[in-house]
Amino acid sequence: MPASARLRQRPIIAVLRANAATDYDPVVDVLAENGVRSIELTLSTPGTFKHLPALLARVGADVEVGIGTIVTVRQAELAIEAGAHYLVTPIVNLDVIALAVREGMPVFPGGLTPTELYGAWAAGATAVKIFPAETVGPQYGSHLRGPFPDLEFVPSGGIGLDDIPRWLQAGALAVSLGGPLVGDALTGGSLPALAERAQRVTRLAADALAQR
Repeated sequence: MPASARLRQRPIIAVLRANAATDYDPVVDVLAENGVRSIELTLSTPGTFKHLPALLARVGADVEVGIGTIVTVRQAELAIEAGAHYLVTPIVNLDVIALAVREGMPVFPGGLTPTELYGAWAAGATAVKIFPAETVGPQYGSHLRGPFPDLEFVPSGGIGLDDIPRWLQAGALAVSLGGPLVGDALTGGSLPALAERAQRVTRLAADALAQR
């Protein structure tokens, strides 16, 4: 299943880890209002499956919401049943990829080595998640495009805001951001500060796309 036009146009994925799923709501509102239209909810947050339908109703059609930290087929099934728009894994589980392909669900499996990443891509991944991306840096994306010119990839893990342009210029489909974007917003931190960061990453991404 190819990536959505929305993600291609606004290539930032915000990764949210919270103490409780209800903490997502105000943060997702601010992110969406300030240009970030793809949200990854993590299964390390209690209640994510249960809360997803309400969150989807809250954000409407303007925002894609996926479920991440999926490592089993059962978790993938539950995510699909709850209405997730896409699946994200920290590992290459070929059975999860096969399920997503059968269901027509975008899937972003995580790996690091060329063997892992190409194996996931060949199995039908929408794009592969380079994780942890901080370990290898943006030049790794350029290197992968040598033997695998059609490979779509999304870096995730330890990416700072200033790294966004270099990853997109290296060919990334999108950039996945956690702490550097979200900050302390999920634990009572400043929502206006979150809005400023969201606006900044949106501008950085738009400028990088314009220069490709």
